[in-house]
Amino acid sequence: MTPPEPTAHAHSLPDFRRDGASTARFARLGPGRLAGLVLLVGLVLLAVMGPWLAQFDPYQQDLQRVLESPSVEHPLGTDQFGRDVFARLAAAMRLSLGLAALSSLAAALMGSALGLLAAWRGGWLERILIALADMILALPGLLLVLLLAASAPGEFAPLYLGLSLALWVEYFRVVRAMSASILSGSQVEASVLLGFGPAYLVRVHLLPELLPVLGTLMSFGAATAVVALAALGFVGVGLQPPAAELGLMMIQSLPYYEEAPWMIAAPVAVLATFLAGLVLLAPARLGR
Repeated sequence: MTPPEPTAHAHSLPDFRRDGASTARFARLGPGRLAGLVLLVGLVLLAVMGPWLAQFDPYQQDLQRVLESPSVEHPLGTDQFGRDVFARLAAAMRLSLGLAALSSLAAALMGSALGLLAAWRGGWLERILIALADMILALPGLLLVLLLAASAPGEFAPLYLGLSLALWVEYFRVVRAMSASILSGSQVEASVLLGFGPAYLVRVHLLPELLPVLGTLMSFGAATAVVALAALGFVGVGLQPPAAELGLMMIQSLPYYEEAPWMIAAPVAVLATFLAGLVLLAPARLGR
């Protein structure tokens, strides 16, 4: 007797093996790393959906509703100008986290490219790049950003340039050291003898080793950029009012911390949550 033909209903059943593999990947993250991922995804969703969730313009003032306590209409209350704190917090998250991610990505691309070039070419080019990195490293990163930001207060370009210049050295040093070790290995020598070109060497030998470490560096680089941006806003050198930025929100909330503690608690909580999420998630990239 021949077995019955599979029905259309059988084909529509879910692939439990595929679902199990996805579940296993999440389980390997561990509770701490999964918590970090949840925190970061939650912040990103809040920042992206802020304009739809907030009922008010973050820059709209209402002097008749100054320093109102949190309510259904204003979930995080209002500030000293009657502006909705939740709307300003969502706008500040988009600005601060977006600028930090952009600066960290630019620093990663520049530092990784120069580090790979130094390890690949060696000689006088490597010595020049190392000397340049040492010069940048001799200056405190926040001081470098401060000097550029002070040249044009309130502008985005000096902040972006300063953060990128302060962060690229770490990527350069790590990529140069790792690439030099990998390129001198027997596997790369065998690939060269077999006639494989630079693109193959980078794709097969270098990227699998570099990407996990670069992911971790980018996590801490983004955290450093967010803290630096908040510190600049806190001392009044970064973005200027009425811009919505985490550090600027903190400094503007300080005179009212007793009568309106929710004003300073909101940006501090966002900054702490973002840093905690990055710290919790970073080891997942190291362990790959």
